[in-house]
Amino acid sequence: MKKISILALHLGYGGIEKCVVNLANLLCHDYKVEIISTYRLAEKPAFSIDSNVEVRYLIEKYKPNREEWKQSIKKIKPITFIKETYKAIVVLLLRRRKTIAAIKENDSNIVISTRALFNNWLGEYGNSKAYKIGWEHNHHHQDEKYIKTLVSSCKKLDKLVVVSDSLRSFYKKEFRKNGLKCKCVYIPNMLDSIPKETSSLKEHTLVSVGRFSREKGFVDLIEIFRMIHEKKPEWKLCLVGDGSEKNKIVDLIYQYKLNDFVELHGYLSREEVDEVLHRSSLYLMTSYTESFGIVLIEAMSHGIPCIAFSSAEGANDLITNDQNGYLIENRDFEQMANKVLELMNSVTKRKKLGKEARKMSSNYTKEQVKGDWMKLLKKRG
Repeated sequence: MKKISILALHLGYGGIEKCVVNLANLLCHDYKVEIISTYRLAEKPAFSIDSNVEVRYLIEKYKPNREEWKQSIKKIKPITFIKETYKAIVVLLLRRRKTIAAIKENDSNIVISTRALFNNWLGEYGNSKAYKIGWEHNHHHQDEKYIKTLVSSCKKLDKLVVVSDSLRSFYKKEFRKNGLKCKCVYIPNMLDSIPKETSSLKEHTLVSVGRFSREKGFVDLIEIFRMIHEKKPEWKLCLVGDGSEKNKIVDLIYQYKLNDFVELHGYLSREEVDEVLHRSSLYLMTSYTESFGIVLIEAMSHGIPCIAFSSAEGANDLITNDQNGYLIENRDFEQMANKVLELMNSVTKRKKLGKEARKMSSNYTKEQVKGDWMKLLKKRG
C-alpha cells in the first residue's frame, strides 16, 4: 500500500485543519496515511481522526504565541514583550528545523503541503521521487504579495490543488505567465455527510458558524441583527464558534440589550452543529473573505437558504441570487437586513430557496470529492 504524508501546521479548530482531517479519513483505506503536524495544541485533535491515520507531532513543548505577543504590545508591557518575542523566535526556528528535517527524512510516495511555507520546503528538500502536491485553501483577495508568494512556492511542486474553479483559472494563468510546470487542479472541500432530513424552516432562528476573528465579520453580524431585531423581536440568532473577538462580540450584544436573543454556543462537535442547523431557518455569512465556505454547504445540506456578503469570495461560487439564497454587494448592512426580513416573512419562499440549496450541496459529497482526489493521486501515486 502506497503512503501519503500531509503536512499540517496544527490540528486545532480551523477550516484548513478540518479539511486535513477529512482528507486523511477519506484516503486512509486506500493508502497508508500520516499527518505530520508542526504543533500539538491540545491532547487530542479538534476533529475526529480515523484510527488508520497516523498522527505525528514535531513540536510538543512550544505553541505559537502570536496573540500573546500582540497583547504585550497593545497593553504596553515591555518585559512581557521581550519574553514573548524571545519565545516567538525560538518557536519559528524550531518550526523551520523540525519541518525541514521531517521533509528530508520522509519516505512517502505522495506528500501534500497545506501552506506556502511548507510548499517551499517540500520543493527544496523533499524526495525527488515523491509526488509533491500543494493544497491552497485561501483566496488571494488581489493581494499581489500573497499571489507572488504562493506562485513562487509552487516552482518545484507537481500540482497545486485549489478549492474553487475561479481560483484554478486564476492560478493557471499565473503559472503560465511565470513559466511554472506545476499544474493547477480544482477539487472542492467536502461535506462530512448529507442529513437525511432537512430543516422545517419554521423555527424563528438565524444561525452562523465560524471562528470569532475579524475576517469572519461577526461584529458586523451583531450590528445587522440589531436592525432585524427591531422589526422581528421574536427571532433569535445562534452563533457557533469562538475566537479572539469573542469579548468584543459579547460586549456589543450586551450594549444593544440582545443578550436574551443571541445564543453563543462555543465550539461544537459535528453532530451538535447539525442539531443547531436542523433547528434553524436562515444562514447568515458576514465574512470579509472566504475562500470556499464549507459552512454554507453544510447549511445548504439541511435545506437552509443562505445570505452572504459577496466579499466572501467562496460564497459567489455557491449562492445564486433568488435561487438558493442571496449575495449582498458592497457589504451593505441595510440590504442584508432587508433580505433577511423578506425571508422571515415567507416560509414558502424559504422552502423554495432551501430546496435548491439542498440540491447544490449534493455536489460536495464524500463520494464526489474522493473520486476527484483518487483521480489526481493515481496520476503519479
